Amino acid sequence: MSSRPDSGKESGATSVLAFDLGASSGRAIVGRLADGKLTMTEVHRFANEPVAVGHHLHWDILRLLHEIKQGLLKAKLAGYHDIDGIGIDSWAVDFGLLSATGELLGNPYHYRDRHTEGLIEEVCGVLGKERIYRSTGIQFLPFNTIYQLRAIQKAGNPILGQAKHLLMIAELLRYFLTGAVKSEYTIATHSQLLDATARTWDAGLLEGLGLPASIMPDIVEPGTIVGDLLPSICEELGVPSVPVIAVAEHDTASAVVAVPAAEGDFAYLSSGTWSLLGTELPAPVLTDEAMRLNFTNEGGVERTYRLLKNIMGLWLVQECRNEWEKEGKRRTFAELVKEGEQAEPFVSLIDPDHADFMNPPHMPRQIEAFCRATGQPVPETEGAMIRCVLESLALKYRMVLDYTERLSGRRFPVLHIVGGGSNNELLNQFTANAIGRKVIAGPTEGSAIGNIAVQLMALGALNGLAEARAVIRDSFPLQAYEPRETEAWTAAYERFRRLVG
Repeated sequence: MSSRPDSGKESGATSVLAFDLGASSGRAIVGRLADGKLTMTEVHRFANEPVAVGHHLHWDILRLLHEIKQGLLKAKLAGYHDIDGIGIDSWAVDFGLLSATGELLGNPYHYRDRHTEGLIEEVCGVLGKERIYRSTGIQFLPFNTIYQLRAIQKAGNPILGQAKHLLMIAELLRYFLTGAVKSEYTIATHSQLLDATARTWDAGLLEGLGLPASIMPDIVEPGTIVGDLLPSICEELGVPSVPVIAVAEHDTASAVVAVPAAEGDFAYLSSGTWSLLGTELPAPVLTDEAMRLNFTNEGGVERTYRLLKNIMGLWLVQECRNEWEKEGKRRTFAELVKEGEQAEPFVSLIDPDHADFMNPPHMPRQIEAFCRATGQPVPETEGAMIRCVLESLALKYRMVLDYTERLSGRRFPVLHIVGGGSNNELLNQFTANAIGRKVIAGPTEGSAIGNIAVQLMALGALNGLAEARAVIRDSFPLQAYEPRETEAWTAAYERFRRLVG
């Protein structure tokens, strides 16, 4: 899928550089649109690991800035001297605070840090759960920005009093590149501090908690050019000044841009460390039932809303593999999936979203404990445990898809799976089996492709979301999965429903 460096301007092509940051790794990818086809070339990949300091877990934000600079440098050294734009997407909720002089105040907390435990109940007790949801439409998750701010406040951390601005991770890195202090709409929505209808910060929520509303920056829509690379960075790296674009900076928002749906009504699953399943709507769903089911209404491109629900995702597999590696049992993900495929079906099931799986000290033991507590056989092999996780994820996808259809009033004949998890053929097949309908998997690099597409839209190379999705359909391979063994999966689903309550 590589494009030839230095070939863009002569042929009328447009080239952009996308930085796609995930919870475990990041990558720099050059995207090039020419003759109606989008091609991608990865120029840099790097680890993104949290750092434990004392009792807290932080992101190494300056290391991420260093890696972004390396990506800029490697793109130049690879011969890409015609970059027309730069964009960054990342996970949501985590943030950095800037002083009045523009200095970073402390290292951003990691969303799996335990300092927010119990704060959903506390904050809802102060502000009212209905009040929060009717305004924001955001799923109640313990790591949302509102609870992280409350945790910093309760700890008496002085950085809140010193803060002039709050910027989410992608916004903060964009600030380091440009000096521009702007919040981007899609990533701002996940804070649970933004009014979904007015599309502005809800100052009442902040002030109700005694938090300074003034620290929330002006919001721009995805696809806004916010500035150019700072002269100091251009001089340091020997690169030209390039426009920096606020893409759909929440990686899920970018992934949804990359859903290659031809139909107007579609359901998607962004599959990776987290799974996010839902649909795209023209307005938020702020009903009592949506709140009871804990669905979220996050901002999308072209003033759309992503009605969806977070599901724990392949984090469960990743953490099992990490623990087994510590015991000297080294296997690739592909090997583990193969062992899972060979294991006996439907022996044990778990609720992937149970709080015990959020950040346990030892994931395999936690899964064993859950099975034991629910009167199920304990998985005896690594393959049996992987099968338990993958079957449970597929069944949870069916449950959330059913809820999505109920809340949206729509029926979706196909589920599109994008992101790294779309490479997991066994999970894709299990998902088709569980939901009893076709699954279309791909593209794999959903967030990066969406990042690139929004840049191309901002630069005028693509005329809106519909054209972007048409180009993506024509540019990347897709794999279809038809449902099998639906009777057995339906029986398993009834058992799963009783298990999760």
